[in-house]
Amino acid sequence: MIQIGVVGVLGALLAIQFKGGKTEYGIYMSVAVSILLFSCIIDRLELFVDAVTQIESYLDMDVGYLTTMLKMIGITYIAEFTSSICKDAGYQTIAVQIEIFSKLTILALGIPVLLALLETIQEFLS
Repeated sequence: MIQIGVVGVLGALLAIQFKGGKTEYGIYMSVAVSILLFSCIIDRLELFVDAVTQIESYLDMDVGYLTTMLKMIGITYIAEFTSSICKDAGYQTIAVQIEIFSKLTILALGIPVLLALLETIQEFLS
């Protein structure tokens, strides 16, 4: 974690230095560091997916729910990452559109889970 923090701080300092001359170089530096950090996050996510797969083997539940949860987590990470890059580049409007799209996508993924929950509740009430 300390190494990631150092990379992030050094990347931010380099981006600040480049912004003094040509602003696009600062943005490029920021994007490069963000991609490097994102690749480190993906490595950590592999550990999480393996743990969820192991938990799944112990539980008697539909695999679709865990798959949906993992998709939602992935959408959240990608949306946050791309939105932050757009904000750093000065394109807040695009960043907001990415965030709205990701929220609607997560909502669409969650609807089948909500319907299954409502069906279960209806079965208990009948």
